[in-house]
Amino acid sequence: MMRLAPFTYLAPRSLAEAADLLAEHGAAAMVVAGGTDLFPNMKRRQQEPRVVIGLRAVPELRSIRVGEDGTMRVGAMTTLRETATDPLLRERYGSLATAASLVSTPHLRHMGTIGGNICLDTRCTYYDQTYHWRKSIDFCMKKDGDICWVAPGSSRCWAVSSSDSAPVTVALGARLRLVSAAGERLVDAADLFRDDGIDYLTRRPDEILTEVVLPAVQLSGTAPLRNTYWKLRRRGSFDFPILSVAVALRSDDGVVRDVRIVLGAVGSSPVVATAAAARLEGQRPEPELIEEVAGLAWRGARPLDNTDLNYAWRKRMARVYVRRALRDAVGLPPSEPAVDRSVA
Repeated sequence: MMRLAPFTYLAPRSLAEAADLLAEHGAAAMVVAGGTDLFPNMKRRQQEPRVVIGLRAVPELRSIRVGEDGTMRVGAMTTLRETATDPLLRERYGSLATAASLVSTPHLRHMGTIGGNICLDTRCTYYDQTYHWRKSIDFCMKKDGDICWVAPGSSRCWAVSSSDSAPVTVALGARLRLVSAAGERLVDAADLFRDDGIDYLTRRPDEILTEVVLPAVQLSGTAPLRNTYWKLRRRGSFDFPILSVAVALRSDDGVVRDVRIVLGAVGSSPVVATAAAARLEGQRPEPELIEEVAGLAWRGARPLDNTDLNYAWRKRMARVYVRRALRDAVGLPPSEPAVDRSVA
């Protein structure tokens, strides 16, 4: 049985108190939301804070509301189940609700939070093992070692971003509110993630993710936002993604005016398919063009042998899932027999 190492647990009652505690304890402290990622990591000695600051008792972090400007604001402590089942989120931001509904199991969705899933630690076949397993082959550079077992000649860690909600927030153009004792800042979701398996977030150690700000679905004078999320995993019941695709677009008179295509689980951060999106903008989304765009996105997918199933096959599936996601977003029927979007 894996056991937690001793630590001090603090339970602030307000966001200001939580930020002050995090600043006071510095590098020795980490915040915990639902604990579905941090506590297993602590048991495996992947993360070893001496102080854990719980956010469950901070009421202002758990809400879903519509702002005066039409944006929708989701508190970081909103559970994944609440995110998946909220009627307005399902109507306006179906991709985020879908992503939340596909995380792990019902039990963990009751505990896990949207903020925790966005900040999910990067994963790797060699890293996500017990302490003694990792010690037996020699530790990797992500924790305690100096080698990347995925690419032994590499000078960097290739652990993969396996968050379901991260590519969706990037595709939607969401903004994230980060708060510290020194103040707060609002950053684009795309700017939160760094293509580095170890230093994978630009969030500072003293900052707390407090809120996800989603753009207005219907902006004045613009077409409505259509969005979707597709996930590939070995088992449709609870696995992490081995490939995911988030698409958000606006169209006017059948012409795509703005589109974002983001791939997850193929790199250390969500991968924005810029060239593929550029090819579709200003065009009518005909099936032949969608196939071409899917091919462009496929070229940018570079999965490695650091997660489940064969990486070459996962790359091939990038074309298939981008095609399915785009057809879904523009209202076209599947070009092949319908399948469960959780599996190949």
